[in-house]
Order: sequence, then structure tokens, then C-alpha cells
Amino acid sequence: MTQNKEQSPVEIACSLCDSAVTSYEQGRSDEAVSLFLRALHLLETAEGQDCPDVAAILNNLGAIYEDRCLYAEAEEHYRRAVTIMMDADGDDDILRLRLQSLSNLGRIHRIQGRYSLAEPLFLQALALAEDRFGLDHTEVASALNNLGMLFKYQARFDEARPLYLRALAIYEQALGPDHAETASIYHNLGGLEHAAGRFAEGEPFARRSVEIREKALGPDHTDVAADKAALAALLDGQGKCDEAEQLYREALSIFERVYGAEHYEVAVNLNNLAAIHQARGESEEAERLYIRALAIKEKIFGSENLEVALTANNLGVLYQQEGRDEEALALFERAMAVFERSLDPAHPHFTACRENYDALAISVSDF
Repeated sequence: MTQNKEQSPVEIACSLCDSAVTSYEQGRSDEAVSLFLRALHLLETAEGQDCPDVAAILNNLGAIYEDRCLYAEAEEHYRRAVTIMMDADGDDDILRLRLQSLSNLGRIHRIQGRYSLAEPLFLQALALAEDRFGLDHTEVASALNNLGMLFKYQARFDEARPLYLRALAIYEQALGPDHAETASIYHNLGGLEHAAGRFAEGEPFARRSVEIREKALGPDHTDVAADKAALAALLDGQGKCDEAEQLYREALSIFERVYGAEHYEVAVNLNNLAAIHQARGESEEAERLYIRALAIKEKIFGSENLEVALTANNLGVLYQQEGRDEEALALFERAMAVFERSLDPAHPHFTACRENYDALAISVSDF
């Protein structure tokens, strides 16, 4: 009778990683982190701290921290993965890992409002993907989508649109019109129209993303919830408040169940629900929701962040409508300070907040 050969440290690490992925998919994220950390230690000892396998685990750990809205921790892991992979060369799998590392770090910068740091990473990923895989590969589509999202947040709408459309054509050709990745582009096209204030034009894109993704993933998936929330924002912009509120609440229920009560997606939906109550003249409920959204964002990002400034501005508008001018002015000043550091002066968020501030400052001064 022969005995099984003793597993090497690398083989044990691979087994731990497989178990970690299973644990995370089943909602046991603490267990997944523990398993990934054990695998990381084994690989660093056996293969060195700068091997691609280490970068792969760092990306996995970063993704868990990102999902938890622990963005500083995620950034630390993604940055180290990029450092390891920066000069790595080899087969297609190695290049994909390098692209993933660049995209992850770029995305975490974008989420935190560090747009100038995100752009060169996304541009590098796009150039690498095109050079290695050709112009019509799905890796290129992913890079185009990342860059398009960044440009949307910077209000560079005319630059974002062709990137999204090119990504959409690639995904539809390679994966089919009903694939979840195709839905992601429709989602983002709708988001682009929303950011540009073209709510009716964005609605068909958003409805298409809900249709595709709900069929592919089922009604209770977080990606479907995000699609519904995006559609709700476009309906809200057209004054279709009843359907928008229903969609926001459906999305909020899924996000709170899956992510907990203090996640970024929860804060976004609370902010948007507050706007609906504000439009209906339900000031007390709007204030409660804005304050809760603001507290979540401050906990996640700190006080000096674009997302925090957006909700502070919205709460300021509510207070201005209620005649609470001093409170509103303080919120506008707070938001303006962040926008001045982070956005182009022509950005819609910046100009709207500046107009709110200027009008109220004059009113208070005249009084």
C-alpha cells in the first residue's frame, strides 16, 4: 500500500486559496480572509515576496476589503500587487494578472476620488491589453469600460461615450447580447446619460441592463440591485417618483441584507431616497435619510471626500428650502472646499454647489 506524497507548501497554498474562494462565495468573508492570509504566508516563504502567485492573493484580499468598504486596506494590497506585476512578463495568464492589478488599483483610486492617480493606470492597462490581445478582445473591453467610468466621474462625457460603445460592441460580439458583462455597459451608458442630465435618454439603457442581468443572475443579486438603483435615478430625474422609490427600496433591501447597514451602496440609496422625499415636500424623512447617508459615507471615506461632499450639498439644499440658512451655508462651504480640491471648476457638481453657496451667501448678507 503506497502513501500519498506529502504536499508541498505551494500545493497547500493553492488548496487554501480554493477554500477561501468557496468560503467567500458562501458569505464567510472572515474565514476567507484567514485562509488567504495563510496561503499568502506559505507562498511568500516558498516562492518569495515578489512572485505572481503572491500578487494574485493580494488582489483577492483587496477585493474582499473593497467589498467591505475598507478602501485603505484594499489600496494597500492592490498597490503591492501592481508593484510585483509591473515588470512581470510571460504567458497570457501573467499579463491578465498584471491587467487585473492595474485595474484594481485604478478603481480604488477612482472610488476615493483620486482621479489623477487612476487615469494613468487605466491608460496603461488599455495599452497593454490592445498590444497583447488585439483591439477586439474582452480584456480590451474591460479596460475601455474602466476608463469610461473614470471619464464619467470627471464629467468628460464626450470622451466616455465612445469608450463605452466600443466596449459594448466587443462584448456583444464575443459574449453575446444577453451576457452579464454586456449588461454592465448598458448600466454605465445609462449612468453616463444620468450624469449628463439626459434622464429620458438614459432610461432605455438602464432598463436593458436590468432585463439582461435579472435573467442571468436572478432578482436578488447585488448587481441586479445596482441596475435597479441606476434605473431609479433616471426615473427620479424625470419625476417618475413612485416607480423610482419602489426600485430604490428593492435595491436597498438587497444591499442591506448582503452588505449590512453601513455599506457604500446603502448610503447611495439612502441619499437617493432622501431626494424623492425632498421632492414630495416630506422634509423630515428626507433629512433623516440624508443624515444617515452622510454618517455612513463619513465612516467609510472620512470627512474630506467627494462622496461626503455630494450628500452634504444635498442636505444643504434641503436646509435652504426650509429656511435654515446658517446650517445650509455651513454645508455648502464644506462641500465647496472638497470640490475645489478634487474637481475641475466646470464640473456640474462644482458649479451647482457654487451657485447654491453664492445665492445663499448673498441672501444671508442682505438680511
